[in-house]
Amino acid sequence: MNAVQSEACVRGAYDAVADTYADHFRGTEPELPIDIAMIASFASLVPVPKRTIDAGCGAGRMLPVLARLGCDVEGFDLSPEMVRRARRDHPEFPTRVGSITAFPNEDASVDGVFCWYSTIHTPDAELATAFREAHRVLAPNGVLLIALQTGTGVVDVSSSYKRFGHQIELHRYKRSPAFMGDVLVTAGFALESEFSRRAAEHERDGQAILIARRAS
Repeated sequence: MNAVQSEACVRGAYDAVADTYADHFRGTEPELPIDIAMIASFASLVPVPKRTIDAGCGAGRMLPVLARLGCDVEGFDLSPEMVRRARRDHPEFPTRVGSITAFPNEDASVDGVFCWYSTIHTPDAELATAFREAHRVLAPNGVLLIALQTGTGVVDVSSSYKRFGHQIELHRYKRSPAFMGDVLVTAGFALESEFSRRAAEHERDGQAILIARRAS
């Protein structure tokens, strides 16, 4: 399996499965209560006026969660078909097509960046670019959240969609919180909190959430 996948490959895969994904995950069914608590912690740390980007929003299932926590939220996603579903399912929130390696936002224009498993398809070599982009769009003292699967190596997730009739190629990267923290610090962030847990019954891997503040 090729360990480096292009954005075009990821975009095509999610375009193909957008309706299946959106129908299967409508809310926070996959999350544990402790995960939601970490999201609430992030929202409480985002400075007023709490302008927040859901970077890699998919079909938009986390947009209302952030809004209920007081964030003034908008989203973007690499997949036009995911954005179509976000606009259909959550029309009250602005969404558009964009990449985490080139945020479609102005410099210092937001107070929070929310990356809920948004970097799991991003090769190691592009992570620094993604975090520098998050740093660029955050106002001073802004806050970033990153969620990821923990471990090492690459996981083929194509088979997860075969039972729905999709023939796609898609894999994701497992990483350690320490590795992600180092990349964040290099990009100009100061780590505020780090949470790790074992895999739940419905998960393959352990999970981690990092919250960091724009330090420079």
